[in-house]
Amino acid sequence: MSKRKLNRRQAWRVEKIQQEKAQRARKKEVGISEQLNAGELGDELEGQVIAHFGTQVEVEARGDHSMRYRCYLRANLGSLVTGDHIVFRPGPETSGVLTGVVETVLKRQSELSRPNPYNEIKPVAANIDFIVLTIAPEPEAHANLIDRYLVAAENCQIEPIILLNKTDLLNDSNRERFQQLLKKYEDLGYGTLQVCSKEESSLGSLKEFLNGRVSVFVGQSGVGKSSLIGTLLPDEDLKVGALSENTRKGRHTTTTARLYHFPAGGDLIDSPGIREFGLWHMSADDVLYGFRELRPLAGYCRFRDCKHEQEPGCALREALEKEEIRQDRFDSYKRILQTLTEL
Repeated sequence: MSKRKLNRRQAWRVEKIQQEKAQRARKKEVGISEQLNAGELGDELEGQVIAHFGTQVEVEARGDHSMRYRCYLRANLGSLVTGDHIVFRPGPETSGVLTGVVETVLKRQSELSRPNPYNEIKPVAANIDFIVLTIAPEPEAHANLIDRYLVAAENCQIEPIILLNKTDLLNDSNRERFQQLLKKYEDLGYGTLQVCSKEESSLGSLKEFLNGRVSVFVGQSGVGKSSLIGTLLPDEDLKVGALSENTRKGRHTTTTARLYHFPAGGDLIDSPGIREFGLWHMSADDVLYGFRELRPLAGYCRFRDCKHEQEPGCALREALEKEEIRQDRFDSYKRILQTLTEL
């Protein structure tokens, strides 16, 4: 596809916008230099990004949760996300707010990304140990949706754990179905937990798991992510949205990813509500990689362009016939591939 040629007015407008951006960056750097020359910035400290607000980030010094700084970013640092480890210099207090400047971003150990509304792949959180995939009886969790989250988690190379919330909604008509659903993923090596945010006594195993780790909650809107965090961290002010009575789907309530600390150690990142991970940006190889039981079979089909349909020598089909992989997981894999080709 040839690159679209801009007319003179469009080219002038693009150039003007770029000049304005460069001017703002120079102005910010001048302001930082003036603060440095005036001795207003303190010594360099290591810290962590707690939240992101437009051109500023909220930062805590490492090991000190008592003070938070609204920090500007040095030019050319790139996009920072919640969980990033950084080096910053504290600045003066302005209108009761501690300020600072982020000097350097340290290397990320992991990164959770997803497509934004503009079809761009953007990171939403960094340095995560576990993805807590939260599901619930309402809105009902379907295996293919869970698989989509798992594919995304596996490709981020962040270990996922499946958390069944709202266990108070389990009854004689649905309990066995959800138990079988969890067992299927346990057999694949995924950890699972069951909790009810309304019952403090059910949260012991979850608290123990979260302590000492950095975790992020993901899942459909309405499954109770914010409610769980509100129960685990009662001193935090979290907005919680109810399910729509008509659709039984959730309304998004969280507007930015934020990091919270547990008293006994460990951090939790509450991510913006999303109905499902978009996988359109992934290749067929990425999807196959996301199914951990299919991953070892990659490259063993007779034909390199095998579609895993009726081709002879298909390693996936042979494993299916030998019952080495589950039919429903294979079908889910095929459905995800089909959604990629339909885009």
